[in-house]
Amino acid sequence: MHILFSKHHVAVYRFVLQRLRDHALAEDVTSDVFLDVWRQAGRFEGRSAALTWILAIARYKAFAARSRSRSIEFDIEMAADHCSADDPDAPLQARDRSVLLRKCLTRLSPAHREVIDLVYYQEQSMDSVATILGIPRNTAKTRVFYARKRLADELKKAGLDWVAI
Repeated sequence: MHILFSKHHVAVYRFVLQRLRDHALAEDVTSDVFLDVWRQAGRFEGRSAALTWILAIARYKAFAARSRSRSIEFDIEMAADHCSADDPDAPLQARDRSVLLRKCLTRLSPAHREVIDLVYYQEQSMDSVATILGIPRNTAKTRVFYARKRLADELKKAGLDWVAI
C-alpha cells in the first residue's frame, strides 16, 4: 500500500483538485480515496491499470464532495509554459494563451471538460477514460472527438489558432 500511495498520490491529488478547486478538501478526498483503495483492494480485478481503478474511485469521491459543497467550480491547471529566453514577450504571450485556453475550456460542457482533462492533462488512454467514466470505449472516443471540435470552435471565436497551443 505504501508503494501504491507513493507512486500515485500526487496524480490522484491533482485529479481531485482540478474538480474541487479547494486544496484542503482535495487533500481530504485524496486520503479517503486511498482509504477506500485499501479497504477494497480485494475487489480489484486487474482488468485495468491500478491508477485507472484509483482515478475511478477518486472521480466518484470528488463528485460526492462537490455535491456537498455546491459553491465549488471546475478548474483545469495549465502545464508549465514553454517560453523562450530569446523572446522577452514570450512569458506574457504564453500567459495570455493560457488564460484564453482556460476561458474556452470553461465554455465546454462538464462531460467535455472531463474527457479533455483525462486525455490531455491526466494522459489516460481511451480504455482508461472509458473505465473511469463508466462508459463504453466508443462513447469515450466520440466524446473526445466532439470535445476537441467544440474546443477548437471556442478557440477560433477567441481569435486563437488551436494548432499554436
